Amino acid sequence: MSMDFYYMVVWTMIGLAVVVFLSLQKINVGYGMMYTSGWGVTIGNRLGWVLMEAPVFVAMALFWIFSPRRGEAAPAVMASLFMLHYFQRSFIFPMLIRGKNRMPLSIVVMGVVFNLINSYMIGGWIFYISPVGMYGPDWLYDWRFILGILIFFFGMGVNIHSDYIIRHLRQPGDTRHYIPKGGMFRYVTSANYLGEFIEWSGYAVLTWSLGGVAFALWTFANLAPRARHSHKRYIEEFGDEYRSLGRRYILPWIY
Repeated sequence: MSMDFYYMVVWTMIGLAVVVFLSLQKINVGYGMMYTSGWGVTIGNRLGWVLMEAPVFVAMALFWIFSPRRGEAAPAVMASLFMLHYFQRSFIFPMLIRGKNRMPLSIVVMGVVFNLINSYMIGGWIFYISPVGMYGPDWLYDWRFILGILIFFFGMGVNIHSDYIIRHLRQPGDTRHYIPKGGMFRYVTSANYLGEFIEWSGYAVLTWSLGGVAFALWTFANLAPRARHSHKRYIEEFGDEYRSLGRRYILPWIY
C-alpha cells in the first residue's frame, strides 16, 4: 500500500468534506424524514441499509485478514471496534426499522462508495501505513486510547438510544410525525447524529490518526446539514411548540 497515495486520499477527503458540508446546506438528501421521489429508483429501507453498510464491515475484515499485522493486539482491538459499529448498523439496526419506507438506490450507492473510502482510510492506516511499533501492546493503556474508547462508547450509546426513541414515537400504521423527547434530544434535534459524530470523534482519538480525523469530519459534514434540514422541518410542522424547546441542530448549545 502506497503511503503517498494514502495521504492523497485522506487530504482529498478532508477537502471534500468542506465542499459537501456547504453543498448539503441547500440539498435535502432524500431518505427517512426527508424522503422525496426525486432521487430516482428506490428500494426498501431495510435492504437499503444492509446494502449500504455491510460492504464496509467486509472491507475492514479483509484489511485485517490480509495484513502482516493481523495478529497484533492493538490493531485487532481497533478494527473490532470499527466492525462492532458496522455490525450494528448493517445487521441489527435495519431489522429494527418499523414501517415500509423507501430509500433511493442512488443514496445507497453513494453511501457504499463513501463507506469503502472510509474503511480504506481507517483500515489502511491501522494495518499498513502506521509506523511499525506505533500500536504495540502498550497502546491499549495509553491515555489517548483510554480517552478515545470512552468517548467512542458514549457516542455509540447516544446513537443507539436515540434511534430507540425515534422508533417508538408512533404505533404501527401511524404515519404522523412526533417530536422526539428524552436523552440527548433535550439539547439537539438530531441526537442520533450527535451520537455518531461523538463516536467517530472518539475513534479519531483512540487511533490518533489523520484518517480518523478525516472520518469524523466527514461524519459531521454529512450529518450536520441533514440535522439542520430536520430542524427546519420540525419548525414547519410544529411551529412555536418546537421553537420553545430551544434545541440546536446537532451540537448542544453550539450548532
